[in-house]
Amino acid sequence: MGLNLKPLITSNPIRIPDLDGKVVAIDAFNVIYQFLATIRGPTGELLANNQGEPTSHLSGLFYRNINLLSDRVKLVYVFDGLPHRLKSGEIQRRRKVKEEATEKYNVALEEGRIDDAKKFSQGTSILTSKMIEESKYLLSLMGIPYITAKSEGEATAALLTKKDLAYSSVSQDYDSILFGAKRLIRNLTVSGKRKIPNRNVYVDIVPEIIEYSQVLKTNNLTHQQLVDVGILIGTDFNPDGFSGIGPKNALKLIQKYKKIEDIEKIKAELLTTPYNEIREIFLNPQVTDIEDLNIEFNEIEKEKTIKYLCDEKNFSNERVINHLGRLEKSIVKRSQSLDKWF
Repeated sequence: MGLNLKPLITSNPIRIPDLDGKVVAIDAFNVIYQFLATIRGPTGELLANNQGEPTSHLSGLFYRNINLLSDRVKLVYVFDGLPHRLKSGEIQRRRKVKEEATEKYNVALEEGRIDDAKKFSQGTSILTSKMIEESKYLLSLMGIPYITAKSEGEATAALLTKKDLAYSSVSQDYDSILFGAKRLIRNLTVSGKRKIPNRNVYVDIVPEIIEYSQVLKTNNLTHQQLVDVGILIGTDFNPDGFSGIGPKNALKLIQKYKKIEDIEKIKAELLTTPYNEIREIFLNPQVTDIEDLNIEFNEIEKEKTIKYLCDEKNFSNERVINHLGRLEKSIVKRSQSLDKWF
């Protein structure tokens, strides 16, 4: 679902070249789900190889990462570990949404409503364990390090920013801010022109950056108070939030009462909400130990990448080689630029 903090947050546009040489920690599940939702065929079906195995996730990872690597952005992918038990309600909700979207997609296809089918297809995505392993394998071939978190990937991504091992976390969701990430970049992996569903209109999606310290300052909140705002709105660990409370109302209540348990009108709902446990998830999350991390940025294994994508996954040989050539040219160009200084 993702936490709806948008009405309380001011973001600023950021250009990808501004990230030259910077490390960004990417919420892997969030980004791969984006690829599964948006990279689809003419009738909304996932891209697939000759054996019918989905390849949309690999297509997104390869082509988007090549573009970012060509702009000298240093990528670290952070995969989710075991979900917290309080997330079971949200996981069940998501499963139901996918089932309903799949049913609508199939009906639209049968009735020949292709535009509707494409729209509904975006909500049908399922990330399988095989897709996760394939994604990790492709990242390793591309020289991109990845981490498997103890629990929430965004929590470990946020930790990397707090320890200055990464400049920013990258996700479409705002949860990274609740986990205390110094910075959050949205739209990094979906930037460019995007078609509005059911309309022949394209919009420019621009990367944006959100500063954690600015969020607290602008809203006059502490970290714990920001988490309380999130709990009132609804997080992955209490997806329904509190009755009749949206982002702006939640902010006003916390600014007035300072903490969630002092808000008189929600006393009854508090009795059935494990708010202290949810606070702890965000304030003291289960994260991968920094000492156990081995983040190494390696060169891309060109021939193995071509073999995997083209021979096994039936990607266009010409297109893959052209993109690899673009990356090589950017590396050579940077090397020549450096040589001029010596």
